[in-house]
Amino acid sequence: MIRVLIADDQQLVRMGLRMLCESESDLDVVGEAANGEEAVRLAERLVPDVVLMDLHMPGIDGIIATRQIVTARSSARVLAVTTFDDDDHLYPVLAAGAVGFVTKDTPPDDLLRAIRGAAQGDRMFSQSPLRRLVDQAASGRQAPYAVPELPSSLTEREREVLALVAEGLSNREIAERLYVGITTVKSHVASMMNKTGCQNRIGLAVLADRVGR
Repeated sequence: MIRVLIADDQQLVRMGLRMLCESESDLDVVGEAANGEEAVRLAERLVPDVVLMDLHMPGIDGIIATRQIVTARSSARVLAVTTFDDDDHLYPVLAAGAVGFVTKDTPPDDLLRAIRGAAQGDRMFSQSPLRRLVDQAASGRQAPYAVPELPSSLTEREREVLALVAEGLSNREIAERLYVGITTVKSHVASMMNKTGCQNRIGLAVLADRVGR
């Protein structure tokens, strides 16, 4: 069971996210916060697996709250769920420790996928910010992720996994696509990071974009 904490200053948004999560048998909403300070306090008390974090809230905003939650509990997975799809929000919340960034117009199934992926430690993004991260890093306009060359030591299966990582698929979805176990996928991802020097999935996605997958 994935324990979810919802942090958003709009009651209707919290209600909608709760209804969506509670429609799934593997998600349990353990609490709701109407501001960043409350989110930090509830995260410490309720110990959620995933925090759905709005960025614009009264008092402590979502970026500061994310940093405080991640600092206090390194195992907490914060997924930014926001209206604002721009770099001024994307990069600061990732730097604060969020594992992903999805917009509020994300289709319900994709949001559920992002929650489950975040719980597993995957970095989850809506397609628009993911595409922008890849484009900016590949063009050199942003340099938060080093992009090495594709090593010849990558196996054919690792190249297949790399292409699917670049599409934004979670480890579970890649496992289903390739008919292998999720542990096998995690091993491939870890191996690719080791061989390429990429520190995370965004680096792998940038690498895949550079070489044309």
